[in-house]
Amino acid sequence: MAASNGCNVPALSFPSDEGWPFAKYLGACGRMVAVNYVGEELWSYFSAPWEKRMDLAWQLMEIAEQLTNNDFEFALYLLDVSFDNFAVGPRDGKVIIVDAENVLVADKKLIKQNKPENWDAWYESKFDDCDKEACLSFSKEILCSRTTVDHNYYAICQNLLSKHATWRGTSGGLLHDPPAEIAKDGRLEALLDECANPKKRYGRFQAAKELREYLAQLNNNNVR
Repeated sequence: MAASNGCNVPALSFPSDEGWPFAKYLGACGRMVAVNYVGEELWSYFSAPWEKRMDLAWQLMEIAEQLTNNDFEFALYLLDVSFDNFAVGPRDGKVIIVDAENVLVADKKLIKQNKPENWDAWYESKFDDCDKEACLSFSKEILCSRTTVDHNYYAICQNLLSKHATWRGTSGGLLHDPPAEIAKDGRLEALLDECANPKKRYGRFQAAKELREYLAQLNNNNVR
C-alpha cells in the first residue's frame, strides 16, 4: 500500500514476467528471499568490446526511462546504483536489476491527487562530486512529492556511464575509450556530461532523451 504522500519503499510487486527489469522472484522464508540467477554482474563487462558495452549502456538508459515513465504511473527511483547491482543474462544479454533493496516507489496518481507543494514542478537532481564510489545525492521527500523527476537518468549517467563513474579503483564509466570516430565527433561525451552534470536548466531531461536515441542509433549502425 502506498503511503499518503504517494511514496513507498517497495512493498509493491513489479514482476519480470510483466516486463519489469528485475530478477524473477521465486519465494521467501523469513528474511530470506530467493530470486533466479540472472548472470554475471555488470562489472564483469567493464572491459568488454565496445559494441557490447554500448548495447549495455543503451539498455541501462532504457531501464532508467521505464522506471521513470510507464503506463502504471509508478516511478521507481534507484537509490543505490553501482556495477554490482546489475547483471547481464548469459543467453539474451539482457540487463537486469539484481538488488532492488534500495528502490523508492512513488505513486504519481496519488501525488497528482494530493497535490503537495510544487508537485508539478520539474525536479532536477543535484550533481554530487563526492569523490566516492556509487555516490548519489537525493531527497526522498522530494522524490515522493514530484511527478517529473530526472533522478534515474542522473543515477545511471553519473554512477555507471560517464567519466564521473568510479568503481573498484577504476574510473571512466562503462563507455570509456570509445572508437576514434565517436570520440572525435564529441557528441557522446557531451551528452554524458550533460546527463551527469547538466549545465543548462532541465538539461538532463533532454540529454537523457538524446543519449538514448544516440546509443540506439550506434547500436543499429554497429559502429566499430
